[in-house]
Amino acid sequence: MTDLVATLAERPVVLDGGLGTLLEARGNDVSSSLWSARVLRDDPDEVRAAHAEFVAAGAELLITSSYQVGFDVGIPDAEVDTLLRRSVTLARDAGGAVVAASVGPLGALRADGSEYTGDDGLGVRELREAHRRRLQVLAGAGADLLAVETVPSPHELEALSLELADLGVPSFVSLSGDSLGFAAPQALGRALEAAASVPGVLAVGVNCGAPEHVLPALSDAPDRPLVAYPNSGERWDATTRSWRGGAASLAENVPSWLEAGVRLVGGCCRSMPADIAAIAAAVR
Repeated sequence: MTDLVATLAERPVVLDGGLGTLLEARGNDVSSSLWSARVLRDDPDEVRAAHAEFVAAGAELLITSSYQVGFDVGIPDAEVDTLLRRSVTLARDAGGAVVAASVGPLGALRADGSEYTGDDGLGVRELREAHRRRLQVLAGAGADLLAVETVPSPHELEALSLELADLGVPSFVSLSGDSLGFAAPQALGRALEAAASVPGVLAVGVNCGAPEHVLPALSDAPDRPLVAYPNSGERWDATTRSWRGGAASLAENVPSWLEAGVRLVGGCCRSMPADIAAIAAAVR
């Protein structure tokens, strides 16, 4: 799949699932504020193996383990640079898939749940500065594109969009569809339109929300390949650092998502290789 743009014009592409969830299921400790980034630092072979499980399940695009890796979070800058580049190499080593370098929101770096609220207390200029160096490193790390994901608010989207426009590299942008930062009427639709207008953005959509919220979130989406990779249906409690509620079937929603224009489809938190295999079967 050397030309993702051409492929998306022809057919849907299957994404991977919850990397942190799979790493935990494989026996790794992801309970710290670094989450899966701790495994990236301490046991990279596990990250490579987890990526390979998703490829074996049918994932055609892997999102790297860099979601919670960033500068100014207590890790020496040189080590952050190494980890960001390593995340791309490990996904590439898994073989057979397009690699998207994950760029999580500031809330992911803070590990305070603000990716579901957009309440970061910063302005656009400060957010641009907070994201810039990581974006630059990942843009040059050898991935096929950037996965700018779980964006929780219009002002963080604006900051990231300005930085992406300066970089000029391929990317997709996925909003935190359940974030309170997009609670205003038409806010999600306007944000998706804004993201789609950024040079180099190949697709826009939503992730890290409830499956039943995907279609409403995309109801005002632009005429552009769309992205959807929700959580399992369980809800994250940032205070107790635990998941609540029951899981839903992602695959049974796939036909309606594809009909709505989704062309990058997979799972986010709590989705496992079995879920991706079911999604791949539904796509076929």
